[in-house]
Amino acid sequence: MKRAAMIMLAGSVASPALSQHEGHTPAPAEQAQHQGAAEAADRHAGHDMPQEGAPADRPADPHSGHNMRPAQAAPVTTDPHPGHDMPASEPSNAPAVADPHAGHVMPQQEADPHAGHNMPEEAAPVEQPADPHAGHRMGLAQTNPVTADPHGGHDMGAARGGAPNPPAGPPPQEAFSGLEHAADAFYGTSEMAAARMALGNQHGNMPAYRILLDRLEAQLGEGRDSYAWDAQAWYGGDIDKLWLKSEGGGEFGDGLEEVEVQALWSRAIDPWFDLQLGVRQDLQPGADRTYFVTGIQGLAPYWFEVEGFAFVSNKGDVTLRFEGEYDLRLTQALILQPRTEFDLALQNIPELQIGSGLSTASIGARLRYEFLPSSGPAVIAPYLGVQYERAFGNTADFYRAADEDVEGLSVLVGVRTWF
Repeated sequence: MKRAAMIMLAGSVASPALSQHEGHTPAPAEQAQHQGAAEAADRHAGHDMPQEGAPADRPADPHSGHNMRPAQAAPVTTDPHPGHDMPASEPSNAPAVADPHAGHVMPQQEADPHAGHNMPEEAAPVEQPADPHAGHRMGLAQTNPVTADPHGGHDMGAARGGAPNPPAGPPPQEAFSGLEHAADAFYGTSEMAAARMALGNQHGNMPAYRILLDRLEAQLGEGRDSYAWDAQAWYGGDIDKLWLKSEGGGEFGDGLEEVEVQALWSRAIDPWFDLQLGVRQDLQPGADRTYFVTGIQGLAPYWFEVEGFAFVSNKGDVTLRFEGEYDLRLTQALILQPRTEFDLALQNIPELQIGSGLSTASIGARLRYEFLPSSGPAVIAPYLGVQYERAFGNTADFYRAADEDVEGLSVLVGVRTWF
């Protein structure tokens, strides 16, 4: 009975909105109300609901039987919202596949400051502007902020470990014109010359002096004992000096046998050697002579102290002398000094017992110990040594004629000092 009433009601009410009350018998007022507001109140309004008992041989479709409003024509496979009633958007000529949010109302965004700019792709390398210093030889203070290397393309030369680049050509001729000293143009030549001399005196051109007693010794030999000395002193600067020398000797108990004094002007010819010119005066009893002296004194390679001199007397006699010595440091204070000396003559000088050729030679060694006081510039160095002497040629004949020894070996005891 009830089912028959439902069928009759369905046939009399054409609106599908009443389908939700299937099987119910509404009151007449309620039926009119439902008929007037079915579209607004029924959540299934407009849906084509299947009849009860319909076949169910296919999977359930969530929108099966829905009377969907027409949507914009778009390929089903590309539009994620087919059949949805989306708000109207601005028309676009692009295909639906290009915009996944076609028809969506998107939230408003801030204006893009780069809108309309051709921005490089994020993964693409950024093209940098040209380096204005590319290939230039820049100084150390300038840098290149564009490239990764602040000095990229710059020729840094010696600052980066390489050899400095030579100049492209010779200096211009203008560089050799004008005053030798530019300060003369502002302060005057005479004033600047005095200033340069004062500066030189303060930096190496100051006068200095030295007094050296190289040998003061007793020579203890066979038959007779003797003594000898060799002293030097100089005063001046690095280039020019006044040099004084003296040497001589004699036998204990007798007077002086020979004494010579030299006064020389010394001129540096290089950092190691001095050219010396001057006079020599011999004070031998009965054979005084004056000589013109010229020679070289200095420091040879491997620290050999050498000197060679030629003497021309007022009688026309010419003699030569060569000396050499070397300081071999065994410790800081203990020094072994080998020493040798040769004398030659160009003619016989009978009154001086000197023959032509190699006249005399000596060779020896001295072992000294230098005391270095904590105060004061003086140094005292006592020594012990040995020396062998011999006369040659006509000189030996003169010695034999005077009943003197031609050769001899002596033990030396002496002292060396300087200040």
